[in-house]
Amino acid sequence: MDLKIVNAKLVLDGSVVDGEIGIDGGKIVAVGQVKGTFDKTLDAGGVQVLPGVIDSHVHFNDPGRDSWEGIATGSRALAAGGGTVFIDMPLNASPPTLDAKSFDAKVVAAQKSSLTDFALWGGLTPINLDQMEELAQRGVIGFKAFMSGSGIDDFPRSDEAILEKGMRIAAKLGLLVAVHAEDEAMVSALGQRAISAGQTAIKDYLASRPIEAEVKAITTACDLAHSTGCSLHIVHVSSGQGIATVLEKRKAGIDVTCETCPHYLVLTEDDLLRIGAAAKCAPPLRSDKERNSLWQHLQEGHIDFIASDHSPSPISMKESQNFFNIWGGIAGVQSMLSNMLVEGHLQRNLSLSSIAKLLSSNVARRFRIPGKGKIAIGFDADLVFIDLKSNKNLESSHLHYRHAISPYLGLLIHGLINRTLLRGQTIYHDGIFFESQGRLITPTK
Repeated sequence: MDLKIVNAKLVLDGSVVDGEIGIDGGKIVAVGQVKGTFDKTLDAGGVQVLPGVIDSHVHFNDPGRDSWEGIATGSRALAAGGGTVFIDMPLNASPPTLDAKSFDAKVVAAQKSSLTDFALWGGLTPINLDQMEELAQRGVIGFKAFMSGSGIDDFPRSDEAILEKGMRIAAKLGLLVAVHAEDEAMVSALGQRAISAGQTAIKDYLASRPIEAEVKAITTACDLAHSTGCSLHIVHVSSGQGIATVLEKRKAGIDVTCETCPHYLVLTEDDLLRIGAAAKCAPPLRSDKERNSLWQHLQEGHIDFIASDHSPSPISMKESQNFFNIWGGIAGVQSMLSNMLVEGHLQRNLSLSSIAKLLSSNVARRFRIPGKGKIAIGFDADLVFIDLKSNKNLESSHLHYRHAISPYLGLLIHGLINRTLLRGQTIYHDGIFFESQGRLITPTK
């Protein structure tokens, strides 16, 4: 057989055990005390070994906008952060992933340059309802819709009528719909009022996207999912009130899941005022009270998983006297696991098994990703080695993004990621990347 990993602390479902992993043909063939003959042995040095991170919400922008962030740099940053799979959003590529042709173009770009495996979202917009079926046939993981403006002209938002039509199509195709949940009428009116009055500072932007807009949109989306029989996923929920709304609808029998992002768990609106453009996102950062409410929901099992919503841009798009005009996206794919180890494991005693579920196994289960997300026999040998005895502070020189922008600069990294394996092959080790051929992943039927 190919490879035997020894002297490791294996993070399994519900436990961390001293053990070994046997790998053959890219698959895990044994866990625990491994017998048999192997071509190579890798000594983990007593560090923790987790399943590779699956980031279900990234914007790598290939093809067409790789000047923002391409798949080559994005997937390397993911690997350096312990990631082995990304699911790319249908925007901000040009063209967006709205039909079979654009899907194929993105697959070609990813197969050419991705260091990790990948899956793709398809779009749900007013201009591609007739193309949703061909996207499903190609193998999209689901469909993404914006209930408020996306910021990209060729990816228009979906009003209630369009969202209902798209959900009915998705339900027939057996795929879920993910929504950016902010009420367009509310945020548009508040934003326009502020801009007209010359109120364009950070605090004005924060006031223009209140929690009420998120809660209202989540309620609308859930009600539409109920009436159409569509499975629903709410992306980047920013508030405890938003999670409570999801939980209420879930208890009512609606098939709805949700994610939050590290920036909502690590940063607050006070940090946005301090950091500025690098921490702008939509929905925006919230109060410390809301941050703590998110943590409570997370620890009680109400949040299904964590995603980075990595949405980078050139530095020039982060510069304006009018904060409304600054690109709203946080670069965070490389820091997601590190953030959870610091804020979750170190500071709030969140178990490593819980972190593995939030970043890997729960993601794979919801999106029907076969053979990913667990350290278990028959699964792909996607692994990340973490030395919890080592720490450092994040510097711009550590970042592998196309543009070295991050709101986490200066923060502690607890637990250094020293090796990432994709299907049994090392793709990252101590700052060095090793080439691999990323594969397209499609959902099981």
